[in-house]
Formats: sequence, C-alpha cells, structure tokens
Amino acid sequence: MNYSQKISERLWNQPDKGELESRREETFIDDIIQKSHIEKELLSHLEGIQTVFDGGAGCGRFSILLAKHGCKVTHFDISQPMIDKARELAQKEGVSDQITFVKGALEDLHDFRDNSFDMVISFDAPISYTYPDQELVIGELVRICRKRILLSVSSRLGYLPYLANPIQKNQFILDKASSDPYVQWCLQNRQNAVDAFSFDKETVMKLWNDGLMGGRAEIDEYEKGGTPWCITYTFMPDELAAVLTRFCVKNIKLAGPGAYARTLPNELLVKIMNDPAQRADFLAFSYVYDSNPYVCGIGKDNLLAYGEI
Repeated sequence: MNYSQKISERLWNQPDKGELESRREETFIDDIIQKSHIEKELLSHLEGIQTVFDGGAGCGRFSILLAKHGCKVTHFDISQPMIDKARELAQKEGVSDQITFVKGALEDLHDFRDNSFDMVISFDAPISYTYPDQELVIGELVRICRKRILLSVSSRLGYLPYLANPIQKNQFILDKASSDPYVQWCLQNRQNAVDAFSFDKETVMKLWNDGLMGGRAEIDEYEKGGTPWCITYTFMPDELAAVLTRFCVKNIKLAGPGAYARTLPNELLVKIMNDPAQRADFLAFSYVYDSNPYVCGIGKDNLLAYGEI
C-alpha cells in the first residue's frame, strides 16, 4: 500500500468526517455550486441507466439522488464514517433498498467484473488521492463501465490560484456564524494568513510542472501519527481527456464547476445564495458558463469529465 492510500484512509476515517462532509452544502458556496453542476449533468444522462457504481461516494449525495431516480447503486468508499452517514441518510430518504454499501479503496476494484455497471461516477476528486496510481484507477473505472462515465478530479489550473491566495476559502463561506470548525478557523486566521503570505514562484512552478500537491511533509506527518491532507495529483484538461481517450472513452466533455463564481466577492455570493430566485438563476447560468470548454480548467477545485463507452 502506498502512502497516498495510507494517508487517505486515515484522513477520511476520522470519526467526525461523515457528519462534517454531509453538511458541506450548508456551509460553503463552492460546494453548493459544484454539487448543483454535477446533479444537472447526471440527470441529463440517465436515459437507459439502471445500475451505477459510485466510487468515493462519501455521504451519499449522489448515490441517494440516483436511487431516488430508480437506479440500483453500489456506494463504494474508503471511509466507514462516511458509509455510516450515507446509510443513515439513505434510510431517511427511503432508498436503502436501492443502495449496496461497500467499503474499499479505488486502487482495488478487482471484485467487479468488466462492464458491470451502466454508469460509473466518481466525484470530488478521490481519483486524485490515489497518486501515483491515478491513471490506473481511471482505467479500472472505465473497465467496469458499460455505457457512461462521469468523473471529477483535482484541477491543476484550478489549484494554482490557491498558492497565491491563502484566504481563497473565505470567499465561499455561506454563514460566518456557522459552528463548523473549519469555517471558524478560516475566519480567525484570515489576517494572519494575509500577513504571513509571500508569493513563491518556485512552489507555483513546481505544481505547474509536476501537478503534485503534497509529498514528503505529508508522509512525515502521517508517520508521526497525524492526519495530513491527502497527497493529491492535479490534472490539466488536455491530460485528463488524453487519459480517457487512451482507455477508449468517446464523446468526452469537460467542465470546471465554480469558474464563474470565482469572479464574485463573498458579499455578493452570499446575497445571491440567500435569495431563492437569484440562487436558482445563478446556479443555472453557472452551469452554462462553467461547461464552456474555454473555462473548464479554472473551476474552483475540480475538473469534471463526461464520456461514453
């Protein structure tokens, strides 16, 4: 087992992960935008889909959605707290009988036969956490897919601005009074982050050239018993398209959820999100804008790909 998998298992199996992740759409505007975009894309491609594999399914945001639309879903995740939360939410929504819950790592899908599922999905970048096996994992997800595949991976062009903006998450806080510990940390450390910041061209160019967030420091922290963020491989748009093409995926379409929202300050985003009519219109237009191939790389975190087998 490589360090990426070890670190990922430890991070996502923290006891509070299930509860915190299930509330992200109540906490951060970028999560609202990304999930809305993915939902629109998913629901527009459900014709003829009966079985779905959701890889890195988390708390069941999309497993439950698809089960509500009559699909039989295999909910696959590395985290037991996530699976437990997904079971709870699925039961509340009355779709438990439509979902099979499986604990496992994306690096090991040998239990699933070729072309097992009509649709395969994997969202919020779990593929990027499987470095250095990210391309092999994509190949395995394609292997078990019969008709359509939708993936989101960490976007290199989307991540590069983080290295020049240590307060980027503050832009997307929906409620500054939230009890979420990360929200409060962002608010309390905002000025310190600004004061301590200096632009580091060497670090930026390293990410530009090798696409890798994390490495030795994360491994060392893991060895000390810590729970660092996962070592993450970030993709360029043409790179992701080329990998999918190599595995014979056709009709590939890329999008960058959050690209439009990155242009707006927090005050306006909060105002839009708190008005139901504006919110609906904004999310609908963001889907159109963020689906344009000219902006697909500059989405907030993820690069989304759709393709057909």
